[in-house]
Amino acid sequence: MKDLTEGPIAGHIVQMAVPMAVGMLIQTLYFLVDLYFVAQLGDSAIAGVSVGGTVMYIVLGLTQMLGVGTVALISHAVGRKDVDDANLVFNQSLVLSALCAALTLALGYGLGDSYLRSIGADAETTAAGLTYLHFYLPGLALQFALVAMGSALRGTGIVKPTMIVQVLTLLLNIVLAPILIAGWGTGHALGVAGAGLASSISIAIGVVMMAVYFLRMEKYVAFHGELWRPRLHTWKRMLGIGFPAGGEFALMFVFMAVIYTVIRDFGAAAQAGFGVGGRVMQSIFLPAMAIAFSTPAVAGQNFGARKPERVRETFRTAVLMSCVVMLALTLLCQWNPAWLVSRFTSERDVIDTGAQFLRIILLNFVAQGIIFTCSGMFQALGNTWPALLSTTTRLLIFAVPALWLSHQDGFRIEHVWYLSVATVTLQAALSWLLLRGQMRRRLATIT
Repeated sequence: MKDLTEGPIAGHIVQMAVPMAVGMLIQTLYFLVDLYFVAQLGDSAIAGVSVGGTVMYIVLGLTQMLGVGTVALISHAVGRKDVDDANLVFNQSLVLSALCAALTLALGYGLGDSYLRSIGADAETTAAGLTYLHFYLPGLALQFALVAMGSALRGTGIVKPTMIVQVLTLLLNIVLAPILIAGWGTGHALGVAGAGLASSISIAIGVVMMAVYFLRMEKYVAFHGELWRPRLHTWKRMLGIGFPAGGEFALMFVFMAVIYTVIRDFGAAAQAGFGVGGRVMQSIFLPAMAIAFSTPAVAGQNFGARKPERVRETFRTAVLMSCVVMLALTLLCQWNPAWLVSRFTSERDVIDTGAQFLRIILLNFVAQGIIFTCSGMFQALGNTWPALLSTTTRLLIFAVPALWLSHQDGFRIEHVWYLSVATVTLQAALSWLLLRGQMRRRLATIT
């Protein structure tokens, strides 16, 4: 356990953000390597993996629901020096992770086909997406165990073990991708199925490594079988904080589904270009996400320790860091977005769509950094409903006009990207205003 209630706030954020950024960088490297080999299979394969990968947002929603509640409650317990409550929350998060894994497999295999048929640009894209999803679902289900263990450590101020395991599993994934997708060394290329299988194998090994760490090295929170009996009161505490955060990512699934729906008439190349551009964009977001993911533990421990000024300082420091980093990345990436996309495909239509997407979407990077930081602070304060309200508002003001525009004469794909920029900017302003109100009310209770 690391005490984050003393010492410089900026130092704590940096010390937590750097290892997380390294882990995220390796994760992004995997995404890009995976994308590179899938891109060699053609537009339909890229589009299929991109469309099939949208299911990940549902899983991210559920893992956020689990992880955010775990981080918040454990960080508060650490701030209060309440070891028993920290262990209860951790072990109940393991029970919930098993239930969520079973739900993911049931819904994924049961409803995946219908979902992909509704948004795929053509039959070939749908088939590729379904194949990828079937092999990726076991890995998505195992993500819950990884999140439960990693979130427990983050709540205690420890991130390096999670980062090390993440790096090792992602390096394994990078090695497996060309072997399983392209058949390097084996002569048996599995195509998009190999992409999903590589992920599932790597995540399974990561779960084993994290379990071994907890069994042999972790002392503050640990596995306790007697705490695995379902405790509905603890679930209510965790889900009260985590459910809205999970809802944010569930809405991101809806958001992505809307985009794929409104651009499907532009063909598989357009869906592939958006898929490539989206992966590149995610990699650019990494530094701001690392800062935002550090915020709940730092602010949360200080909230639990009843130190309101340090909570306020955490927000000021984190949002400043995030805005500076995102502004620098915006300026850096404006020079040649087509070059970034062309690293993964030689298809001109795909490159043009992806580059156009990046050139426009880069305009909202600073606003996105503010949103990330505000979401982290809502988690630290133990009330994530305002963040869900902010995301819901953004979805409504994006989806309704986007669907309307797609049926108008003269509709062009760039209209979707400009609408996205406008709605993200509005969401950032709303998140900021909601957070100010939450900080005023919540911090008054610990003054």
